[in-house]
Amino acid sequence: MSFFDLTLAALRQQMAPLHVSHVHTLWRAIYREGERQPADRRDFLPPLQKWLRTLDPLFFPEAVHTIPSHDGLTHKTLLQLADSAQIETVLMGYPGRHTACLSTQVGCAMGCVFCATGQGGFTRHLAAGEIVSQVLHHQAILRQNGQGHLRNLVLMGMGEPLHNYAAVMAALDIISDTRGINIGPRRISISTVGVVPGIRRMAEENSPYNLAVSLHGATQAERARLVPVAKKWPLEELIDTCHFYCKKTARKIFFEWTLIENENDTSEQARALSDLLVGMPAHINLIPLNPTAGYNGAPSLRAVKFKTILRTAGFPVTIRQRRGIDVAAGCGQLAANCGQLPAS
Repeated sequence: MSFFDLTLAALRQQMAPLHVSHVHTLWRAIYREGERQPADRRDFLPPLQKWLRTLDPLFFPEAVHTIPSHDGLTHKTLLQLADSAQIETVLMGYPGRHTACLSTQVGCAMGCVFCATGQGGFTRHLAAGEIVSQVLHHQAILRQNGQGHLRNLVLMGMGEPLHNYAAVMAALDIISDTRGINIGPRRISISTVGVVPGIRRMAEENSPYNLAVSLHGATQAERARLVPVAKKWPLEELIDTCHFYCKKTARKIFFEWTLIENENDTSEQARALSDLLVGMPAHINLIPLNPTAGYNGAPSLRAVKFKTILRTAGFPVTIRQRRGIDVAAGCGQLAANCGQLPAS
């Protein structure tokens, strides 16, 4: 277990012989001030310095490849972990704010046909600290460039977050702690392809983070063609679980729909989607397809019409701004291009 795997409560247990003020001093130094070598801090009191000397040095993933978009607003980085596994993380700049997209697994077991990560298969889960360290990487870059701090996080990178539930929630506990990194839960979104037990667990635990559900098909047959996990958790069960989540938490769900030309972008499918979500507090995000080498589909040209039908049905709809296409910002694409995942 690494230092970054520890929530503040767990760190208190580890540092039980010390006064609680030492725990908060260390937590603040690492997570708020960006300290990377706490054992060298001369301003720490002797008991804390002594305890730190018992630790292994903090491990920060190494950035082995970073590419910026042409507009300079999106940076995609391939990070190498302690066991040499590699994951992707993306920093996206918007007027007055920055958002980071985090990975939660090395690879992914869900197998979505248009996703470069899914095409490459599953290797392992990330530990909580490996998720947290992606945030620390971006915070360090922003601090170095005098660009402030991260405002929003989306767990939409490599992997299925709800397939790695315990580590993801432990990581978000650390990331959202007001005494450290302090990214509020309402600024954090967890994206799932439809892992029903995880959605139900989020509802029952009243998890404070935003939930985004990737649908991509409004009938079981259409969805299963694009999202193989639909065979395990059929669309009807998923929608029932989403209703349960909304009623239990009194919060809306963001539904994601990757628009693929002549696959799921017709007017009939837009109307079927609106019928599917009737009675649910929902916001629909339409996402133009990021082409990958392992999938022959093309981005749809009907996004505006699709959006109009959904809005007419009474749903708030957003066509997600395409960011980082020139830097392979779709999850798994950089790793595939660098030889870490099969491209087909």
